[in-house]
Amino acid sequence: MWFAVLAVLMIVNEIARINKWIALVLFVAVPIFLTLFVWPKTATDGSSVGTWFHYTKVYSVLAVVLVIMGIRYIKGWSSKKYVLIIPAILLAINILEAVIRDFQCYSFAAGIHDGSYIVGGPWNIINGIAGILNILAISGWVGIMVSKGKKKDFLWPDQIWIWIIPYDLWNFAYVYNCIPDHAFYAGSALLLACTIPALFIKKGAWLQHRAHTLALWVMFAMTIPAFQDTTKFAVKSSHNTTALFTVSLIALLANIALIIYHVYRIVKYKRNPLKDEIYKEIKAYQTVLEDK
Repeated sequence: MWFAVLAVLMIVNEIARINKWIALVLFVAVPIFLTLFVWPKTATDGSSVGTWFHYTKVYSVLAVVLVIMGIRYIKGWSSKKYVLIIPAILLAINILEAVIRDFQCYSFAAGIHDGSYIVGGPWNIINGIAGILNILAISGWVGIMVSKGKKKDFLWPDQIWIWIIPYDLWNFAYVYNCIPDHAFYAGSALLLACTIPALFIKKGAWLQHRAHTLALWVMFAMTIPAFQDTTKFAVKSSHNTTALFTVSLIALLANIALIIYHVYRIVKYKRNPLKDEIYKEIKAYQTVLEDK
């Protein structure tokens, strides 16, 4: 089932790339229907997806999808810097939501909280710091562009594996800390569903892949919470404190390495992270431009 989830997310993401009408159905019509008629019954208080975080997450990521669609399809948006900074701001807010939740879970005694079994501890603080460092390393939105092909993909050349991998490690640790019994799918499978296409299918379009797959997954999870909670496909966390600490520490170390390298390049090449692209000389960056 893990491979099925990964495959479906990647396939639907590819379908969403085809044109704006398919994307509008998936990310506007479907969530409106679910908001009005489904989630009031399925994503309720006491369920594992009836928290402020899940509702904030689903609408904030849908906002990212719509802004990306605007840049892809509305004439002139891709050339306006004040528009291009919006995806970066929304991405930072999206990460910050999880950081706040990590800090909140720090105070939780082992037990059921908001429908999930959570073990709070120093790992929450460690990973929250990793998330803040990841936000500080967001850069290069001035170089955002739209691909030349029929799919008009949203490309962010500066957002390469150097940033993506630390993000993945941080995000997996967040899910493992704060929604532990969902980490098997919402952690590993969901993250790979956007990382694989970003590295091997349409390079440079990580945020587009991430927004699509995350929106699809959260909508599904809020619609059928039992899939991860009580069906035969549910995979529970061990809730082992050593594992929690280790995963969060790895995420922190990766993001410390990221921010050190990020600052090193800013200083070496005398670049302003608020105005310049940081990774122009890296092959992965150049590959995005070659394949656009």
